[in-house]
Amino acid sequence: MGQVGNLRSRILLIIAIVFLFACREDKKPVPVKKTEEPKKAVRPNFNADSAYNFVQKQVDFGPRVPNTVGHVAAGNYLSGQLNRFGFEVIDQQTQVIAFDQTKLNIKNIIGAYKPELNNRVLLFAHWDTRPNADQDEERKSEPILGANDGASGVGVLLEIARQIQKAKPNVGVDIIFFDAEDYVDESGTIEDYCLGSQYWANNMHKIGYSANFGILLDMVGAKDAMFAKEYHSMTHASAYVHHVWNIAKDLNHDNYFNSRPTRHVGIDDHVYINTIAKIPSIDIIQYDPETRSFAPHWHTHQDKMDVIDKQTLRAVGETVLATVLMEAN
Repeated sequence: MGQVGNLRSRILLIIAIVFLFACREDKKPVPVKKTEEPKKAVRPNFNADSAYNFVQKQVDFGPRVPNTVGHVAAGNYLSGQLNRFGFEVIDQQTQVIAFDQTKLNIKNIIGAYKPELNNRVLLFAHWDTRPNADQDEERKSEPILGANDGASGVGVLLEIARQIQKAKPNVGVDIIFFDAEDYVDESGTIEDYCLGSQYWANNMHKIGYSANFGILLDMVGAKDAMFAKEYHSMTHASAYVHHVWNIAKDLNHDNYFNSRPTRHVGIDDHVYINTIAKIPSIDIIQYDPETRSFAPHWHTHQDKMDVIDKQTLRAVGETVLATVLMEAN
């Protein structure tokens, strides 16, 4: 019995060993997953000559102050251009009360590309001009032409709209030209600025409207302009500031887009888009390191076509358009 038991034990052991080898899976080396490199921005088509011409056309209307003939004519032109570029246009007209109790007839001009899509980007600028040259030494009570402060941002966005019509990206884009951003004088308060964007944020053109993020362009056309990371943008939408500034770097425009943080903007349209509309929005706006504020021509009669530079328009336009195109599915 002992020999039989030993034989049986040996047989069982052999069977177990064979079974283990038969069931054993070959261990293959696990491939090391490579960390994906961040997607680089591709330089889009953006015509700086065209953007410059859009700025010039606005200045040709003269000051675009609410309740003036030039304002009405310029507004009709802007609506017509967005419509020509294939955007669905809504003229949001209303009346607001200015700092001096003047009743202003204003118009927010809204252009929607692919309004049926939920994946959307909001781009905006103000199209009105200041009713006074409060920072000038002469003719302080007269309105300014606002080539940089007003027309430059609108001009860049019109060229972006023209290029979007050509590229046909699969992303929704809303371009809004806000009115009555600058109808105030030194006696006004912070709340007296940005009346058009305040109105829109409380009365959006579409119920339940939302966008992934927003970009405001304000004073984006002067020669050798520096665009710093301003305080309100960093407070409400820092991730998008870094995203846009990285795209500028990809396109070799980091000589314009500086990483310096600033607090030179007291209020601007993007503040109300952040706080009321709840859309994270940033401001691409000039900072002058010498004045530690805005450029010397700000709110003066020197803010005319002489200060506009095509290379600056190109840097901003390419950066913003590349940002939009990267959102396409």
